[in-house]
Amino acid sequence: MDVRPLRASLNPFPANSNEGIRRIDFPLPLRYARIPSMRRVYFDNNATTPLAPEVFEAMRPYLMEDYGNASSIHWFGQRAKAAIEKAREQVARLINARASEIVFTSGGTESDNAAIVGLVEASRAEHKHAVTTAIEHPAVLETMRALEKRGVAVTYVRVRSNGVVDPADIAAAIRPETVLISVMHANNELGTIQPLEEIGRIARERDIYFHTDAVQSTGKIPIDVEKLGVDLLVISAHKLYGPKGVGALYIRRSTTLRPLMHGGHHERDRRPGTENVAGIVGLGTAAEAARMHLPVESERVAALRDRLESGILASVAGVGVNGDRARRVPNTSNLRFDYIEGEGFVIAMDLRGIACSTGAACSSGSLEPSHVLSAIGLKPEQARASIRFSLGRFNTGADVDAALAILPEVVEQLRSVSPHWRKEAAIVQPSAVSKT
Repeated sequence: MDVRPLRASLNPFPANSNEGIRRIDFPLPLRYARIPSMRRVYFDNNATTPLAPEVFEAMRPYLMEDYGNASSIHWFGQRAKAAIEKAREQVARLINARASEIVFTSGGTESDNAAIVGLVEASRAEHKHAVTTAIEHPAVLETMRALEKRGVAVTYVRVRSNGVVDPADIAAAIRPETVLISVMHANNELGTIQPLEEIGRIARERDIYFHTDAVQSTGKIPIDVEKLGVDLLVISAHKLYGPKGVGALYIRRSTTLRPLMHGGHHERDRRPGTENVAGIVGLGTAAEAARMHLPVESERVAALRDRLESGILASVAGVGVNGDRARRVPNTSNLRFDYIEGEGFVIAMDLRGIACSTGAACSSGSLEPSHVLSAIGLKPEQARASIRFSLGRFNTGADVDAALAILPEVVEQLRSVSPHWRKEAAIVQPSAVSKT
């Protein structure tokens, strides 16, 4: 990508059209260098969410006045410690756990690593085996691959074409030496919800520990660790309107993990390091807000998502929905647009003020098609033509209207340069395609 300092000659707008143009005096990619004011819509809430105002206000004192170290016994330290314990209770209430079962971490990736590696390394079994699925987040998949290099056997269970794993396939993958089952709660790309209750019963019957990455489900759908039957559950603050850089790991009582890191006696000897008090307070506040507003907000966001999805399907030909439309979190729609290139679509929409994505932000640097979409049977060209729209708390009906007004034109423009689309259109409706 061409990156250079802004010069007057690079201004794509006429001299008399400077009203509403933001000046940038440092190098940026050209397409972002000078842009006219426009309505901007954020439909990428599965990548991250904006910080909620009430979360920021709750964090503010711990960034300025209440700066004590929670390990200190003086007044400053004890105020920090009290704030952490309040947040611990708030997170526990969101998932129906005990406060003593919540450990604060730096985020979802650390929590997944701590859970998976810590559980497997704590096992005294001579031979160890883990079961997971082919659609897990890289925080789980790459951790499993690292364990394989250490001699741990891992089975990656395939999912069905709707993006949901069959519990019977999980059961069939279990061996006498299986020490861990890891299945995500909701998929980050498709939004599909996995049958954790059924898998939890299988894990209990076989006396196997059960871990879930619940980063994409926490705050979107109800979570009860007792009903799900999980022993380990992962949360990330920035996916539920909290700050980046903080997360939580639920560890069921009597579950033993070997710590990833060594140091002080923080978090009851389960995670050393001085606590990020402001971040933890933010996570606690976000968890409390999610618990209070989840039923109403889930219904509202689902209605917006459905309106966006049905509007696209009605106005654009050659579009399909990836994943199970009934069994998914309320904010996510993953659509396949025939004969377009996904990254081109994302850029074109962004230039018109709409932010969406081709899939997981953590995999955006990969040249390979999404492993999730490949796992449900899509061809590489179909996977690369798939777009994720993930709505959130701050989206409105006007945002949906704005996207629906822009999207058909973007698709038409992208398809106009696709020889495959022109050929397909000529077969279906010859008169609609130019012969030149």
